[in-house]
Amino acid sequence: MISVKCPHCYVKLKVDENKLPVGITSFKCPECKRFVPISILSDKKKEEAPASSDTLLIQPVKTTTGKITVLKSEDAEEQVFPLYEGLSIIGRKSSSRSNTTIAIHTTDRSMSREHIRIEVKKNIKGGYNHYLSDNNSKNHTLYNSNCLEGGEVIVLKDNDEIIIGRTVLRFNE
Repeated sequence: MISVKCPHCYVKLKVDENKLPVGITSFKCPECKRFVPISILSDKKKEEAPASSDTLLIQPVKTTTGKITVLKSEDAEEQVFPLYEGLSIIGRKSSSRSNTTIAIHTTDRSMSREHIRIEVKKNIKGGYNHYLSDNNSKNHTLYNSNCLEGGEVIVLKDNDEIIIGRTVLRFNE
């Protein structure tokens, strides 16, 4: 839910952006019955929009889970793994028994078999948050060039870079 103000009568309204139909360009104010123009914009278009516009700019909630892409290197081919609600343990594919839910095909021996954890949880807006933590790996985890400390949990954002061993992963929403 977002708070908006009718540009005609200035009544404060609550709008559930998850319930807006696709392609909607306006809605009727329940108080003054006049149309309130809206535009559902992406992050980039929202930054470019004029600040003095009478149109309410509404950013839709992302209701899909993200994905992890293994970037091509000498150790691994490009691989894409969708993330699902719940806990994923990510690491090197191995023939021995492990709790890995996302097994990366790689020759990178500096990547642990259970290197990182990503937990996907639904948020109050109906979208998803992705939480990254190191899984007590020997060679640690780099997040956007910063080493994750033991017990540290990071909320992932679109295009974040994760390095496990010598392998580079990209998170996308």
